[in-house]
Amino acid sequence: MSRARSARARRPARARLLPAPAWTEEGVEPDYRFTLANERTFLAWLRTALAMMAGALAVTQLLPPFALRGLISSLLAAAGCLLSAGAYLRWVANQRAMRGGRPLPHTPALLVLSATLSLIGVVSLVVTLVSAP
Repeated sequence: MSRARSARARRPARARLLPAPAWTEEGVEPDYRFTLANERTFLAWLRTALAMMAGALAVTQLLPPFALRGLISSLLAAAGCLLSAGAYLRWVANQRAMRGGRPLPHTPALLVLSATLSLIGVVSLVVTLVSAP
């Protein structure tokens, strides 16, 4: 064995910035394809949350003042914040279920997100119809 190879073998593992959560040692490691699919779903939820927060800023900064502008902007911003936190919690729940060989858990986030966006859409439609010349 060469010197370089033996030195590499003795090198300690790099320390992590944050320790891995205890649940990552539970159960059986799932097929990496499922783990990566779960991560892609997590990132899609984060993109949706970011779009909602950007929409909140756009409503506040780009639209002319009207009675419900603050409400629409606040709903979008709050939904974006809650969705980003919920995305992580859903990712963890899915990972734990996969590690334990259990079915993936149900989440009410889809209903809440749909209801929030529907409410914003209805309010926007009413404001548009009322302010139309």
